[in-house]
Amino acid sequence: MIDRDHELSITRQAKLLNISRGTVYYLPQPTSSADLALMRRIDQLHLEHPFMGARMLRDQLDRQGVHVGRRHVRTLMLRMGIEALAPQPGTSKAAPGHKVYPYLLRKLAIERANQVWALDTTYIPMVRGFVYLTAVVDVASRRVLAHKVAITLEAINAKEVIEQAFARYGVPEIVNTDQGSQFTASEFTDVVLAKGCKLSMDGRGAWRDNVFVERLWRSIKYERVYLKAYAGVSAARTDIADYFIWYNTHRPHSNLERLTPQEKYVATLPQMKLAA
Repeated sequence: MIDRDHELSITRQAKLLNISRGTVYYLPQPTSSADLALMRRIDQLHLEHPFMGARMLRDQLDRQGVHVGRRHVRTLMLRMGIEALAPQPGTSKAAPGHKVYPYLLRKLAIERANQVWALDTTYIPMVRGFVYLTAVVDVASRRVLAHKVAITLEAINAKEVIEQAFARYGVPEIVNTDQGSQFTASEFTDVVLAKGCKLSMDGRGAWRDNVFVERLWRSIKYERVYLKAYAGVSAARTDIADYFIWYNTHRPHSNLERLTPQEKYVATLPQMKLAA
C-alpha cells in the first residue's frame, strides 16, 4: 500500500490513504521471554480457576512472588484469547456487526455421534512464542474430528477446521461454539449454515455450555503440552496431531463406559436405513 520509492513522501501517502504515519514505521516486536513465562502461568491458573479475572489472577501471581499489574495481566489475557468464565455485562455482541446465535443445548439429550459438534480455540505455549489450537469435537463421543494449529486468532482458521470435519465425517445437526469473534464472523457462520446445520453459541463466559471442549484443553495441556517445550510451530503441530491420534484411539474415558472416543463414536453413529 505504501510505496517507499514513490516520489510522494511517506507522510503524504499516509495522509492520502487516511492511515496513521506511525503504523508505517512501526515494526512488530516479539513477545518478551518474561511475558511468555507469565502467559504460561496465567494459562495454568486459568485452567485451574476459570472464574478468575485479571484482578484475581494478579493477586494469585502476587502471592506466588510474581508482581505484575492488573492492566498488564488483562493485556496478556486478551493476547491469549482467554477471559474469566463468569457472567458479565454487555454480552449481546461478540464483535461489532457479528450476529450471536442462541444456545440450543440446554436440556438437550446428546446421545449419538454427529448430533452435536463443538468448536473452541485455546492458547498453546512454546519455548519462544505461542500458537492457537482450534478443534472440532463430537460431543457425544468426545472424539476430536479435526484440528488446526495457527499463529493467529482469525475466522479463516475456524472455517478451515470445520470444513475439514465436514469433508471427513459429514454434517451434524448442531454446531456449538463460544462467542469469540472468529466464530461469530460471517466467514465462519456462512459455511456452517450453508450445510443446513443449526448454530448454537454459549452464553458469554458460561464455561459449562462448552464444558466438553474445556475438558479436552485440560487433558492435552497437562498430558502433553506442559510436559514438552515446543521449539517451533512445526514441532507443536506434529506433537499435537500425535496426541489427538492417541487420545481418540487409546485413551478410554470413564464417562464413556471405559470406551475410547473412537469406539464410542462408531458405536453411536446413527444406523443407515436399509433399502426397501
